[in-house]
Amino acid sequence: GLHADMTAGLSLGEYCAIAAAGGMCDLDAIRTVRARGIFMEHAAPEGTGAMSAVLGLDAGVIEDVLNSREGVSVANYNCPGQYVICGDENAVTDTEERLKARGAKRCVRLNVSGPFHTKYMEPAGAALREYLEKTELNKPQIPVALNVTGSLYNGENLVDNLEKQVCNSVQLESDLRALINAGGDKFIEIGPGNAVSGFLRK
Repeated sequence: GLHADMTAGLSLGEYCAIAAAGGMCDLDAIRTVRARGIFMEHAAPEGTGAMSAVLGLDAGVIEDVLNSREGVSVANYNCPGQYVICGDENAVTDTEERLKARGAKRCVRLNVSGPFHTKYMEPAGAALREYLEKTELNKPQIPVALNVTGSLYNGENLVDNLEKQVCNSVQLESDLRALINAGGDKFIEIGPGNAVSGFLRK
């Protein structure tokens, strides 16, 4: 008996958010997510990248370190004090040490095998775009916070948005602030854990 007034999702969860808002039907969302996974796997085979959650540093400090480092970028802006870097494994290892020297409390490797939400996923974005152009997408009927923009949907082309989403940073912290600023005061997380709820509390 509950009905959402707004939706948001983290990375793959954005498809759930768009579907729940009426932007695509559930079956198309499931099929698209499957295709997306295949495209991403082909873009960067297993073992070609690494992701690491950086704890206890401001985003500006992380960005300053990354400005002098090729092959690694911020994949996720999760919440204050937790940001995820991603890229070539050797570059990520070196960057972890640099970030610890700048005051990071910890760097925690994530159990993934690809450089997600980085430039390495651009081939997957191109393939996904071709797939989405054959899929029926509609204007969301309720506000959706988009990962690429970090703001509520405002007429953006959803194909453009979802293509960019696989190879650009996920602006989750900004998404959550946008929902709060739009009047969101009760949040229900649906998924295989409570990570986003934790980010929201922070």
